Amino acid sequence: MIEQPRDRRQFAAATQRNREPILQVLQRVLPPEGTVLELASGTGEHGAFFAPRLAPRFWLPSDPNPLALESIEAWRQETGCDRLLSPLELNACESEWTVERMPPPELEAQPIQAMVCINMIHIAPWQACLGLLAGAGRLLLAGGVLYLYGPYKENGQHTSPSNEGFDLMLRDRDSSWGVRDQEAVIAAAEKRGLRFREMVEMPANNRSLVFGK
Repeated sequence: MIEQPRDRRQFAAATQRNREPILQVLQRVLPPEGTVLELASGTGEHGAFFAPRLAPRFWLPSDPNPLALESIEAWRQETGCDRLLSPLELNACESEWTVERMPPPELEAQPIQAMVCINMIHIAPWQACLGLLAGAGRLLLAGGVLYLYGPYKENGQHTSPSNEGFDLMLRDRDSSWGVRDQEAVIAAAEKRGLRFREMVEMPANNRSLVFGK
């Protein structure tokens, strides 16, 4: 009896809910070509959904978690899209990323023109957000775009009771986590050479923040 390979794909319910609204923003704000580097790709579902719909751009997923990388690769195999590249192990907190030390050969012809990070900076220490912004400042070329998605506070206040409850839950799990102040993220980005372009209100009290290089 031949043993069937185990399906290593992971699934996140939030992806099914937010991928269409995010796609609409990405189609409008991303540069028309080049490679999009995704940070904290998680299950890999976003990349599998976005890559064929954002062609001719290439999509390069990454994550620091080995189990996530397995899921991302499984989704890549399932999708069969030649615009979805093999995932990289990448920790945003590092001062030099793996994509800088050992860039994939595809980047020679299709350099990184944009970076996308969905639902990461509130489920990570503040240092991860600063590392993400610093990496975007280093890697993005003139005209490049950084896209962030998730819940934010505005002027130090939560934008909804559900976000306040979510923030309390996150901080209870890890005191270094939590919903970030939009103004603090924008200020930190500008210190790293990124210009705030726009905020887009999204479903479920989330926001898209778009920065340009």
